[in-house]
Amino acid sequence: MEMKQSLRLTQKQQLIMTMKLRQALKLLTLPTLELQEELRTELQTNPLLEEAEDVEPSTEETAPENGTTDGEVDWESFLADASDSGSVPTPERQDEQYQRVTVATVSLQDSIEAQLSLKRLGDEDKAVMEFLLGSLDDRGYLTLSDVEIVDLTGTEPERVERLVSLLQECEPSGVGARDLRECLLIQLRNRGEKGTLAYEIIEGNWDQLKHRKLVEIGKALKVPVGDVQAALDDISGLSPSPGSQVGGDQARYIYPDLVVERVGDDYVVALNDRNVPRLRINRAYGDVLLGRSKSDEKTREFVRSKLKSAHWIVQTIEQRRRTMVKVMQKIVEKQRAFFDHGVLHLKPLTLQDVASEIGMHESTVSRVTNGKYVQTPRGVFELKFFFSSGLGTTEGSDISSKAAKEKISRLVDGEDKSKPLSDQKLADALKDDGIDIARRTVAKYREQLGIASARMRKRH
Repeated sequence: MEMKQSLRLTQKQQLIMTMKLRQALKLLTLPTLELQEELRTELQTNPLLEEAEDVEPSTEETAPENGTTDGEVDWESFLADASDSGSVPTPERQDEQYQRVTVATVSLQDSIEAQLSLKRLGDEDKAVMEFLLGSLDDRGYLTLSDVEIVDLTGTEPERVERLVSLLQECEPSGVGARDLRECLLIQLRNRGEKGTLAYEIIEGNWDQLKHRKLVEIGKALKVPVGDVQAALDDISGLSPSPGSQVGGDQARYIYPDLVVERVGDDYVVALNDRNVPRLRINRAYGDVLLGRSKSDEKTREFVRSKLKSAHWIVQTIEQRRRTMVKVMQKIVEKQRAFFDHGVLHLKPLTLQDVASEIGMHESTVSRVTNGKYVQTPRGVFELKFFFSSGLGTTEGSDISSKAAKEKISRLVDGEDKSKPLSDQKLADALKDDGIDIARRTVAKYREQLGIASARMRKRH
């Protein structure tokens, strides 16, 4: 068979992600505070935009004039055919009203150095101690053995041993340990509890402690199991990661993007965007476009391009507002039982369920709900909270996996701690309550909730 090369022209229709569509999708994805920053930047870069003071936004106010734009933002038709369903990265900018204030934080090393400054260390001691501080990980653990420190610093073993002991006397208690066992022992020593039952258990029965074999520990130490349980309660109050007590990330504050309030028997959805700039077209440049001012064609072309961009921004923001409210209204409608009665009444819900009922693409709903929060009479929730898979019930209906998790959590809270419920017993209890669930699913949900196994929960 002979192979030949040839050229062939074909035509096909394909949606292209223009810069305007990228910008529209980006604005749809942004949480409210980031949107505020983005619009402040647009105000600074586009002279045809200005901030309207004390104006209640509405479709009529933000609608563009006839013949000035390319029509509404058609992200629905684009998303229905596009392969890109991710969000566009947002550059970090500071806002004059919500500017982040830089707060000086003390690192673990700085904290220890301040404590050691009260000690009279010689130059060589200071050099070795500086090396030790640089060898601490985020937990405050020393990552090198004494032998490795001697080899790397070229100092004598006695000096290393003395300085490591000095480091382990510093706060937070437990810093300078090589592993969890040593970390807990250091904390007990620094509390003056060396020789206590808790200390003896960690020092001599570490393997049994890790597997919570309390009966074996009691037999080995010849003490009642109840005393071992009390010592274990004391040990559980120690910190496994002392370094995390110093410094760390700043607190993260949540700003709700939407608000749901109960008015009579209904729930009303509103955007929490009162601090977002209300944009409108600056009409001061009208004379330039109409030719009444002495401006050249280059200037008029610049004004026309900025006017087109300004109309697009104003229209996109208004469509974003309508889309967010529409999605939240449908969530409230679908999860009315949750708003009335709580998390046990959450219904299974998917992004596609909401998208199909409001006539939008699933990717649009995903962008609206991703990283955004709503303030409700039952607290502040991420919009993703209202979406979950379902489990069958004996009545033929479905129950949300989040509701099943809540039931598991309540069963564990109410169990007899001396005879905790196994995963199978939890599954049986849920089946008695009408929820068809397998033992392995219970185990998965229990682990997601951070609940230990029955053997680890048992108390004597």
